[in-house]
Amino acid sequence: MNDLSRQRYFDEPEGADPDPAETLEWREALLSLAATQGPARARQILDELARLARQQRIGWQPELNTPYVNTIAVEDQPAFPGDLAVEERLASLMRWNALAMVVRANQAYGELGGHIASYASAADLFETGFNHFFRAGRDGDLVFFQPHSAPGVYARAFLEGRLSEADLLHYRQEITAPASGARGLSSYPHPWLMPDFWQFPTGSMGIGPISSIYHARFMRYLTHRQLQNCEGRKVWGVFGDGEMDEPESMSALTLAARERLDNLVWVVNCNLQRLDGPVRGNGRIIDELEKLFAGAGWNVIKLVWGSDWDGLFARDTTGALVRAFAATVDGQMQTFAAKDGRFNRDNFFGQNEELARLAQGMTDEQIDRLKRGGHDLVKIHAAYAAAAAHTGQPTVILAQTKKGYGMGSAGQGKMTTHSQKKFEGADLIEFRNRFNLPLTDEQATGLSFFKPADDSAEMRYLREHRERLGGAMPRRETTCEVLPVPAIDTYANFALLAGGKEMSTTMAFVRMLGGLLKDKQLGPRIVPIVADEARTFGMANLFKQVGIYSSVGQRYAPEDIGSVLSYREALDGQILEEGISEAGALASWTAAATSYSVHGLAMLPFYIYYSMFGFQRVGDAIWAAADQRARGFLLGATSGRTTLGGEGLQHQDGSSHLVAATIPNCKAWDPAFAGELAVILDAGMREMLVEQQDVFHYVTLMNENYANPDLPEGAAAGVLQGGYHFGRFGADSATQRVTLLGSGAILTEVIQAAQTLASEGFGVDVFSITSWSELARDGMAHGEGSHLTRLLADGTGPVIAATDYVRAVPESVRAFVPEGRRYLTLGTDGFGRSDTRAALRAFFQVDAANIAKRARAVTS
Repeated sequence: MNDLSRQRYFDEPEGADPDPAETLEWREALLSLAATQGPARARQILDELARLARQQRIGWQPELNTPYVNTIAVEDQPAFPGDLAVEERLASLMRWNALAMVVRANQAYGELGGHIASYASAADLFETGFNHFFRAGRDGDLVFFQPHSAPGVYARAFLEGRLSEADLLHYRQEITAPASGARGLSSYPHPWLMPDFWQFPTGSMGIGPISSIYHARFMRYLTHRQLQNCEGRKVWGVFGDGEMDEPESMSALTLAARERLDNLVWVVNCNLQRLDGPVRGNGRIIDELEKLFAGAGWNVIKLVWGSDWDGLFARDTTGALVRAFAATVDGQMQTFAAKDGRFNRDNFFGQNEELARLAQGMTDEQIDRLKRGGHDLVKIHAAYAAAAAHTGQPTVILAQTKKGYGMGSAGQGKMTTHSQKKFEGADLIEFRNRFNLPLTDEQATGLSFFKPADDSAEMRYLREHRERLGGAMPRRETTCEVLPVPAIDTYANFALLAGGKEMSTTMAFVRMLGGLLKDKQLGPRIVPIVADEARTFGMANLFKQVGIYSSVGQRYAPEDIGSVLSYREALDGQILEEGISEAGALASWTAAATSYSVHGLAMLPFYIYYSMFGFQRVGDAIWAAADQRARGFLLGATSGRTTLGGEGLQHQDGSSHLVAATIPNCKAWDPAFAGELAVILDAGMREMLVEQQDVFHYVTLMNENYANPDLPEGAAAGVLQGGYHFGRFGADSATQRVTLLGSGAILTEVIQAAQTLASEGFGVDVFSITSWSELARDGMAHGEGSHLTRLLADGTGPVIAATDYVRAVPESVRAFVPEGRRYLTLGTDGFGRSDTRAALRAFFQVDAANIAKRARAVTS
């Protein structure tokens, strides 16, 4: 297509032209400028004209949408570097083995489910990456795979010899597979379930996109802090167009552009269809996404039409095709995908004489086989190469495909195709024929897996290209050097021997963190993370100590530059200040918490935030981090429903411990005193950095100042088991006895209640509960021999448990209270309120007065 022809495609005049001759002069002038002085000069002039238009208040700005054609012109495509015929045969084999795996599983067990259509649309997008771009290994690329396409990734691993036929026969059968000498294959990418295979969990829509952005940013962080050189490495993400509706998918686009993350490439598989129907039936999702990404500052590459269309575009000198595409919404495009060549001849090319002439000489079969861009290996390679070479911006490739591509009448482009997993014999024969598979009718209808001979051209090609790119992938590695942890008394002696000094656990944590940051070995590996609340949590002193990370340093003199606590951004800054984005901060934490496996470099992230905005707000992202085997600390500050006086309903957390308890590799703690916190942090660091266990820790902190005692001698073991005997109040000979359990901020109320009751003649035992969930897990594991049962074994009388959380939290240990002892729980069920701490605790009946009142009632 010549320059003048291409220009016609980009012309969409607004209304009638009052002076066509003048318009032609302007057009010819611009084309002449571009031809003689190059695109850069043309852009400079257009920018100047745009500035002039704004000055004159003409009310114009460039459209963010370009015509519905490929961004990369055919004359700009690089030569395809591979063997196209071999790659197409390999892609066909992947498609077949993926289909056979899912259909066989559903023939055997109809309840298993599975997806074929997503991978059918994305197979060529994946294969181009596997053969030419996705570099494996610790110094390679990170790849986020579209979750519903997992069967295709298993199919490739089968050809590579990483999975056996027996493994494929146990798709979605992880429990029963070992009995047959096979490994079960998880439904979607799950590092927890397949820890040597999948690197990133992407099954929860939207989590993969935001995570990929923060992983790309974290690689820059490691480079700028000179901890690891990540230059030249890419983060690739293959996501769905429907997935872009998730708020997490879109929430960090501007961060990627602002940080100039040219190490990030997204491929959005625009098959135009969600589970139930079109993504944008009455619009065009590619146009919408182009506006969003371009407006956010991304480099946008549209990959819409395959090479078969190049001849049609070349013959179309009037722009009829582009006009037709502009008038075709996605719902209609989906219908074209589902129908045959005759239908498309009559209903697309038959719209007018210009289009009909373009289709003259083409058979119905040729029309039926016109490829969309995402199914053309040559076009895909050109787009990927351009994306990999682009600098200064992240890139998104909007690749148009057909959902269920090649599934013919059984599913291509149909409304029901997402859940299609059953095929009749004729459908299988049709699929076999469509992709020229080397299968007999019997093999096709019998769903036989096919693997070429080891010395075949296909297998040699597959191995050679992966070896050139660093080996097979996806592949998760866990080897990582042990990171020493300093002795607890070097940074937390003030907490262990508090001597009655008043402090909040938040204040104690920040002081410990400051000490840990000074350690020569551990300090540089610590990643403090906040979501715009550092000053709230008393961390402003760290601004100068370690600085806030900025990819451009600090280009301004801060207003408080003369202050001891002045705001300091730096290229080698250590704090990640993520702004008001809990989702972003959690994604940042995940990137740091999984650095040991992704980069082979252990990092220790501490993400501190309002506890109410953690598990409630980004609980799904926390589950994804758990799946990815994250190691680090989440710190829920100002926790509890009554500790944050005056804030009200949405700021008062009464449930995070309940949710945290549901995540198997999360250890949740509610320490009341600084000494308890110190023991928990020390043990957690050793567990994750020295023992290298795949756990993470959730610790709730309070902003309330109260007297902190020394940690009782010998109490450390009990702290880590979930609770210990804090003290006995009243005479040992007292006939009325009661046991009080308390955690977090409410432990001080429990102690006051014990003192009151002791003055009235009661004998009271007080236990500090540092983790209700750890007590419950221990109880389920050991029954009557549980830690809580043993703690309470020597006591008599009723047991009362009080927390700043809903009663379901202390109720979780009811089964492990010794038989015969009455158990009463107090909590903060219901909505929060705005008032003072004292008023709130009285309202929820968890203050000292109400605890004592309940004790009198149950012992009378």
